[in-house]
Amino acid sequence: MKRCFSVWDACSDALITFDKENLQEEMAYIVENDIVVASLTKQLDSMSDNVQVEYRSKVVKYRWPRPHHMAESIPWVQVTLANGKTLQTKLLIGADGPNSMVRRELGIPTVKWNYDQSAVVAVLHLSEPTENNVAWQRFLPTGPIAMLPLSDTESSLVWSTSHQHAEELLELDEESFVDAINSAFWNNENQSELIETAGSLFRGTLSTMMPSAGSPRQLPPSVAGIGPKTRVMFPLGMGHASEYIRHRVALIGDAAHRVHPLAGQGANLGFGDVACLTQLLSQAAFNGKDLGAMQHLLEYETERQRHNLPMMVAIDLMKRLYSTNSVPVVLLRTLGLQATNMLPALKEQIIAFASK
Repeated sequence: MKRCFSVWDACSDALITFDKENLQEEMAYIVENDIVVASLTKQLDSMSDNVQVEYRSKVVKYRWPRPHHMAESIPWVQVTLANGKTLQTKLLIGADGPNSMVRRELGIPTVKWNYDQSAVVAVLHLSEPTENNVAWQRFLPTGPIAMLPLSDTESSLVWSTSHQHAEELLELDEESFVDAINSAFWNNENQSELIETAGSLFRGTLSTMMPSAGSPRQLPPSVAGIGPKTRVMFPLGMGHASEYIRHRVALIGDAAHRVHPLAGQGANLGFGDVACLTQLLSQAAFNGKDLGAMQHLLEYETERQRHNLPMMVAIDLMKRLYSTNSVPVVLLRTLGLQATNMLPALKEQIIAFASK
């Protein structure tokens, strides 16, 4: 879990801290994927009377319902598995990732591009036990590096960088890899005297105008080692389906949208899809309506696109803004970051939007 999120720029000393220490609730939780999967599997096992899980199986074909006046029309979606088994459903939910077969077979157009970056992830062992409740992220010219708390002694690493650098990081021995992580968080070689001077003057002016605003600078913990066999990499990209729904079909999660991990919102957007669709389907079932009807599926699509699209645009713009060490751009983002850090009301709005 975390109560604080600290973000700063490698090309300047500008930072922003989202802090909820004075509030009762947690800002967010960091949960390892294996734990989430194990919990879901346990829950599914307890629902064996109502849920059937097809393990070690693969979908090879879909048949979609057509209007009744067309030849060979079928009322429900038909799913054919590799073992020859055929399933029928009133509502098919496509949760099959960014390369969704459901989306592709339906012919739903998707706007997408690759970022020419890969993310390196690993479990980190901290140098010493600490009250590890802060998520740290630093924007390097090659991409952001983030350290997310798991326990008092462990954090999760997400390092976005060029494909070549990512491959090099995977090939390093453990000691060199740890040194590279600590250097990425602590090294100031990308900072310039001009940016530092301008930032210091601007920060001093803001402090005069708002003496009680802002957050004190904190330092991230140092890393001593990594978990065994935890280093992996995966390519990064952006994608958005023009439609989330078709007759008797709904897309959720990465099948509908894919974002850069810099804001930690990929899974959250998917969870938001699930919560929204579950609520609408529960209400439809309570009212005795057809679960695959377009009426409530359209409500799902409208509500989620209104939330997802602004978030995706903001993440993409942030990625592009921090992908350069051009002095004018660095100066602009330095001043913007410092100004935002001095405005508690604005930071609260950002947290509220990201938590939806």
